[in-house]
Amino acid sequence: MNVSDAAIPVPPAPGTPFDSTGPGHCIMRHPDGIYADPDVLGTTVLAAIDSILRSGSYLSGVDYAVLVKALYDSGPALPTGPDGRPLVRLANDILPFDVQRRALYRSVRIAGGVAEYCFEPVFLAGPEGEEIATRLDLDEFVADMWTKGIRFGIDVAAVRAGIGNPGLGRTVVARRLEPVAGVDAVVVEVSDDIHRSDAPRQLSNGKLDLMCFQNRFPQVQGGTKLLQKLPPRAGQPGVELSGILIAPAAPADLDLSCHAGEGTRVERDATGHYLVAARTGFLQVDPKTRSIAVGDKVVSHDGVSARTTGNLQLTGDYEEFGDIQEKRVIEGNGITVHGNVYGDIFSRGGMVRLHANLVGGSIHNKRGDIQVDGVTANAILQATGGAVVLQRAENCVISGTRVRIERALNCEIIADEVSIGDAEGCAVAARRLAIDSTAPWRGSEMLVYALAADCGRIDAVLEQIGARLAQFDAAIARHKAEVALLCAEPGVRNYLEIAGKVRSGETHLSPAQAQQFKQMRQGVAACLTRIGEVANARKAVEAERAEGEALLARFSAQRSERAAGTAVTLGQLKGETQVRRLAYDPDGACFYDLPAREIKARLRGNEGETLHAAACGSYTLPGA
Repeated sequence: MNVSDAAIPVPPAPGTPFDSTGPGHCIMRHPDGIYADPDVLGTTVLAAIDSILRSGSYLSGVDYAVLVKALYDSGPALPTGPDGRPLVRLANDILPFDVQRRALYRSVRIAGGVAEYCFEPVFLAGPEGEEIATRLDLDEFVADMWTKGIRFGIDVAAVRAGIGNPGLGRTVVARRLEPVAGVDAVVVEVSDDIHRSDAPRQLSNGKLDLMCFQNRFPQVQGGTKLLQKLPPRAGQPGVELSGILIAPAAPADLDLSCHAGEGTRVERDATGHYLVAARTGFLQVDPKTRSIAVGDKVVSHDGVSARTTGNLQLTGDYEEFGDIQEKRVIEGNGITVHGNVYGDIFSRGGMVRLHANLVGGSIHNKRGDIQVDGVTANAILQATGGAVVLQRAENCVISGTRVRIERALNCEIIADEVSIGDAEGCAVAARRLAIDSTAPWRGSEMLVYALAADCGRIDAVLEQIGARLAQFDAAIARHKAEVALLCAEPGVRNYLEIAGKVRSGETHLSPAQAQQFKQMRQGVAACLTRIGEVANARKAVEAERAEGEALLARFSAQRSERAAGTAVTLGQLKGETQVRRLAYDPDGACFYDLPAREIKARLRGNEGETLHAAACGSYTLPGA
């Protein structure tokens, strides 16, 4: 035995301390294992374990999770006994750490809070000096790492894997525990009455008065809790591999009184810390100081007039039960109107739904649909990222991703996809277009444009690639001809024939024949060199040609993809109808997101190639 029994202070009987005077007094040996005193966990047990491990012993059958919990209070909770006290069973036993086995454990690399160990086959010296293969041991590994400064964060699973697979190589075996940052103090709203509502005030007849906001200046009752301070929460410390605690950053606190303006006060009760309205009045928020005040009078810096309050700028959805008068503007998200609209609606998203009529106004929706249940006349409707659904449209300019209209008269319509029941005197442009019946209307002709992607640039590229491939073919043919000419020379032909038989093993040369064969090679060396040069040049050209073919296939597929999708179906032509092809740039801006004036000018400008013109019958242009 390399370590004497005196290295481990073995108690005379179970349940007694290892050393009643030294640091081991808190470590007990019981019949079922080694226990620590639960009353002195932390530094006292740490000193005892350090003394045991540094004295040349190790913990056999160590429960590393319990050990870490007992020393650093990190990890799952300890089990409890019948008396309710924690059971701190650290290991099965304490055994001497053999010097020869300790030498099996290599140094460990520590950097950035991570420890790496190189697992490799290990051997012990045998009786005759031979090497006997052996394996590392987890318990010994924990003890050895302790003496090397790693007292926390060992990855037991990784160590077991390394021991089971000695050829695993360098492996992370321990990591420090990073501290968990605390939560800063914050202020949260606890009352819905502090928000201003820009919705119009609803009158007794169900309509909305657009000249007066419903709750432009919020009013609160005295004693209403407005804001609550949520106190900061401390973080959790981390632990270095050495066992040194890493303190987390201290959370930031705040003073709730900085939000208290005139007419408010700060109160604290059993449920928390609050900013409370000291009196009944109108709520005002200073955007600069972020303070909240409650006063008995309204303070406004915007003025009160028809000019400043006639139009609405809303941040959310809006529903209108009355009419929107001419030149009035509503901006918001998701707008629903039950009355007639004579003004302008601008929506940032959501659906714009009109249950009545749109006359002389406009609707613009950036990211949503537009639907009008009544008549749409002399209006502009544009849905940049949505669909437009109408019942009857007259003298309108309409654009969107998809457009569906039951009946359209004298309208200019452009979209990615259009579906119309009856169209008279309209100019309609789309990639996919279906109209049940078409006819001119009074002085307006009926024009249908099939939008097709402009592939001119791709065609030019394809032509250039084709020409380049032809050059490659010609170069390959020249190389082949030159090689054939060189190989046809008698000396070269004879040499190549003999060389082929020698390489295949069909012919074996004597020393004299080998000398003659060498002289023959020297005689045709120049030709052979040229053949190699031409062959290499041919391979280079063939490689370039293969790249050119791949490029040709890619551009051809891109052209097919762009050309696909254009389709026109006209069910019945009840009057003179022209169908034209109109090119657009698929790489450019959205082709239907154009100003109304530009849409009208383009669709009425007789552009494009004429595909069909007739006053009766039907027409179909299938998609490519």
